[in-house]
Amino acid sequence: MSNPGIPATFSSPKRLLLGPGPSNAAPSVLQAMQHTLIGHLDPAFIGMMEEIKSMLRHVFQTENEMTFPVSATGSAGMEACFVNLLEPGDEVVIGVNGVFGARMCDVAERCGATVNRVEAEWGTIIEPSAIAAALEDCQPKLVAIVHAETSTGALTPVEEISRLARDAGALFLLDTVTSLGGCPVAIDDWQVDAAYSASQKCLSCPPGLAPVSFSPRAMDVITGRKTKVQSWYLDVNFLASYWGSERVYHHTAPITMNYALHEALRLVLEEGLEARWSRHRQAHETLKAGLAKLGLSIISQEGHQLWQLNAVGVPDGADEAGVRARLLSDFGIEVGPGLGPMKGKIWRVGLMGHNATTANVERFLDALGQCLG
Repeated sequence: MSNPGIPATFSSPKRLLLGPGPSNAAPSVLQAMQHTLIGHLDPAFIGMMEEIKSMLRHVFQTENEMTFPVSATGSAGMEACFVNLLEPGDEVVIGVNGVFGARMCDVAERCGATVNRVEAEWGTIIEPSAIAAALEDCQPKLVAIVHAETSTGALTPVEEISRLARDAGALFLLDTVTSLGGCPVAIDDWQVDAAYSASQKCLSCPPGLAPVSFSPRAMDVITGRKTKVQSWYLDVNFLASYWGSERVYHHTAPITMNYALHEALRLVLEEGLEARWSRHRQAHETLKAGLAKLGLSIISQEGHQLWQLNAVGVPDGADEAGVRARLLSDFGIEVGPGLGPMKGKIWRVGLMGHNATTANVERFLDALGQCLG
């Protein structure tokens, strides 16, 4: 076998990441990752873990003690919630209005659960009436909804759905991967029993951590299971001891990623949640107005459009993939393609966290206008 030689040190190109994630991180977040490595059981790291938990509780707007970042990506956060709360034979109701609702169904089925899908057209919300109808036909252990559907740009209101789940005696699970830090998320007020998110979207941290939060009601279910959790690594019975006061060894945490998340959360709190939400909304409104001048529009359901992820309709005759390629090659701007039935029909334009600024919107609109001629 021939020696391929030693490649040059990798140097990443400069990009403005306006796709569905990751978003660009603030300079201080990247700087935090250059701190000296310490052990994950070092007293200094343990102190930082407590600060991360406290800041996450504030961002999730919860008092849940079991609020911490799973050492893996957002998809692992989804899986952590399902594998801990479900046992073989359990029944679930899951809202499906895009890719990530469908992924929830797949994960739940792999846990041995019976899945009742509540379907809605992609780009629209899950209506409470549809959940209510499903609950008349079954007695689920869990009702699960994607709050902000990244594949379509639709934001589903969940307070009424949460009430329906609780009235049915079910736990309520919420995907906040694209909503946390970019629009209101109120875990306690909405009576959410379990939630998961990801570090790389509106928190503007590199991908690699999945914040989760479990209510006392959810923890009672997890600690009272009849069977072992399907995943050893994601078993909250173990993780609770690792992130709790006992500090029982479980895994080696990604030290530098936690440095980054600590700084990213600190920036969120420094800005203030309401100010941060307002900034995302303003960026969205600026984009919407600029698109109208180009004869374009956001196609997700009016009144329920995500501020931080915009499904921009591709005009007739435009080369959807070609425009994306030119945005990247000529302007250094990344946007995302449509998925599933929206493939070729939309550009997914993310305005998340550090990137949700008027200047970035104007830069994108100018570049898009040139690409469309």
